[in-house]
Amino acid sequence: MHGSEYKDGQHSTPEDDPRPKLWPRVLGSLAIVGVMVGMMIGRLTMPEPTELQQIEVQPQGLVVWFNHEPKLHGEWVDGTLGLLFAAKAQPQNGQLKVNGRDVNWRVSRTDAGVMLTLVAARALKGDWAGAPQDGRWRLQVNLQE
Repeated sequence: MHGSEYKDGQHSTPEDDPRPKLWPRVLGSLAIVGVMVGMMIGRLTMPEPTELQQIEVQPQGLVVWFNHEPKLHGEWVDGTLGLLFAAKAQPQNGQLKVNGRDVNWRVSRTDAGVMLTLVAARALKGDWAGAPQDGRWRLQVNLQE
């Protein structure tokens, strides 16, 4: 056949199929199901968020308990200690004594997590160290004037 003209009542090209095309629907359905299954697996395997569970006041510092090891960034700024944790916690505050002098501490929420601030009338010095203990994470903050 040399063209698309009628010959004996027939075209040389097939007519359009009036049935709907199901292949795009099948691919779209498979994509949606794949995304949903992936989201469910991701939710199941996501680690538990780190939470500040408890703060204990000790004679020369604080003991801070977490359910997991948090990412930690700490700085001494003009005798004030600021510890930033990638964790969740409720705001709280308190006071402790170091060498008979008051030291105020406060836990506040920030965009990056939780900030523990220790402030005294005189410049503070000290250190902090964390280690796993009893299935939790224990951070010991030791202070001196």
